[in-house]
Amino acid sequence: MDKKQQRYDQAYMRMASEWAKLSHCKRKQVGALIVKDRMIISDGFNGTPTGFDNQCEDENNDTKWHVLHAEANAILKVARSTQSCKDATLYLTMSPCKECSKLVHQSGIKRLVYKNAYSDMSGVEFLAKAGVEITELKNV
Repeated sequence: MDKKQQRYDQAYMRMASEWAKLSHCKRKQVGALIVKDRMIISDGFNGTPTGFDNQCEDENNDTKWHVLHAEANAILKVARSTQSCKDATLYLTMSPCKECSKLVHQSGIKRLVYKNAYSDMSGVEFLAKAGVEITELKNV
């Protein structure tokens, strides 16, 4: 990877990290950016669907079932727009779970850049098998 791309990757990841701070979730705050042709076409963070109470955890501190992951929110925003994820790059502050990895692949995203590894890496393994280029960025 060339130095210019590395600089862009680091900058977009810093932005995704800032976006994660908008999440109301207490257990984990995750941010996502979808970039295509060096333009941000979508963003997202983990949280409840529009119109629902922003509390992500129940009384046992378990994540409520209807909380959306950051990448799902970003992909769904694109679905409501005139944009397309085809050949885009997804910047995620945490690697995707196996459920979201299916959405990433089906949306046409061709590159994933993530900062922190989720406890179950089967989502990343699935994306690599599907031909998505994977980059782990540490120290951003």
